[in-house]
Amino acid sequence: MRAELFENVPIEQVAEFWNRRPCNIRHSRQPVGTREYFDEVDARRYFVEPHILGFAEFERWRGKRVLEIGCGIGTDTARFARVGAQVTALDLSERSLAIARQRVQVYGVADRVRFYQGSAEALSTVVPPEPYDLIYSFGVIHHTPHPDRVVEQMAQYATRGTTVKIMVYHRHSWKVFWILTTSGNGRFWRLNETIARNSEAQTGCPVTFSYTRREARSMIGRRFHVREIRVDHIFPYRIPDYTSYRYVRNWYFRCVPQPLFRWLERRLGWHLCITAEAC
Repeated sequence: MRAELFENVPIEQVAEFWNRRPCNIRHSRQPVGTREYFDEVDARRYFVEPHILGFAEFERWRGKRVLEIGCGIGTDTARFARVGAQVTALDLSERSLAIARQRVQVYGVADRVRFYQGSAEALSTVVPPEPYDLIYSFGVIHHTPHPDRVVEQMAQYATRGTTVKIMVYHRHSWKVFWILTTSGNGRFWRLNETIARNSEAQTGCPVTFSYTRREARSMIGRRFHVREIRVDHIFPYRIPDYTSYRYVRNWYFRCVPQPLFRWLERRLGWHLCITAEAC
């Protein structure tokens, strides 16, 4: 992991990238902001990434206080609020937040969510520090130039017993192998740069870190006690079909039995799902 590759990337460049195309914004063909749109985005997200449900444990946080760092267009945010959590949500992208605000209005849970716009690296200057039951960040902190600063900031919102759930990208994964062989021309010496450029649906992401299990444990473990690290999620579908809302597996996954596929996901998945707690 070469931190120096991204450390001078302006946070404004990261914001511009996600304003241009918020994550998962194209998960539905329905008009953005409608109930039909949000229902389809919700269904598609948890169909393609079903492990989120077990990782987030949404029902567990009924009546609890949740801080979500990097809420995007609010899919998980609304899920937390709809089960009865009180949610504080931050995002860098103004466009993403506008859609997230529409979502909670549509689902009738706007009174359970507070939104803030700003950088997670300077969280305490944006969101008033106070203790939360859960600090949650799924697929976010690896896109900021200094992820370790975000972890430091998180500690200001934790008290003894606070649960921390973070997903970051896994370097020893099928996705990295696929990126290296299809887009990187095998140039492993430029791996970090190649991963960043091809990590998302929209190419050219300015910052994307990936971590080994040990690196992720080290980063989170500086501030929290790491209880569990799980590896999950291999995307098996053909991209041209998927963008046309069809689910057709790539030929090399079609004959793989589901138990074997799950075995591969738990070892070569793209998502490092970390559960920790404040001591």
